[in-house]
Amino acid sequence: YSYSTLPNDIALKIASSLEVPDLSSLGCCSRVWREICRSDCLWESLVKERWPLLYEAVKDPNFKDWRGFYVKQHEEKKGQADSVINLVEQCSQSDSLKVIDYLHAIRCLKTMQFGFRDVQMLLLKQKLNVLLNLIGLHYYLNILQVPAFCITEALRGGKIVDRRVCVKWRQPGRWLNGFRIQDGYHSRCVYLEDLVTGEDDGEVLTVLERGATREFLRVQVFVVNSP
Repeated sequence: YSYSTLPNDIALKIASSLEVPDLSSLGCCSRVWREICRSDCLWESLVKERWPLLYEAVKDPNFKDWRGFYVKQHEEKKGQADSVINLVEQCSQSDSLKVIDYLHAIRCLKTMQFGFRDVQMLLLKQKLNVLLNLIGLHYYLNILQVPAFCITEALRGGKIVDRRVCVKWRQPGRWLNGFRIQDGYHSRCVYLEDLVTGEDDGEVLTVLERGATREFLRVQVFVVNSP
């Protein structure tokens, strides 16, 4: 079908079902589709979905250029995400990250008030280190408390569902009958999807969440390369 055979409301319906990258691509097909894909009603809806609190703060029936507003906010969030990415890259050594730096990155996302779509679009990407994918996943579960099925879909959408990480930690020894038992060394390798479904019994995220404490003296998370 050519555009001329589609009623305007049907064309808008098609455009409204697309993700932002696909919507932008469709807008490059022709001058007519460009006008459709730049419609204020589409971008107002996208702003409302991605930043509902911000949308309520600026909502005005006379407001125009929701697309420009969306692009500006996205660039701001991208800049914030880049700062977290740079932080993790600077702190990581040999594809490993200390838990103190790991938890600091999650606190940064919380301070920046990242939402579901922000994490999905900026951190759950194949081209990023799996440590950053894990940080986004952990933020979903413990800060935003996103339902598991939504996180799984986000992982699949980013094609990172089968990525793996390994967490290693040291637990202090204890005294038994006058003898001190040596420190215990533990490790657990899991797929990202298993962390969402709880296949690891929640052990990995529990260790990461508690960090380096009296219970866990040293905690590091490692990249597991695919075979």
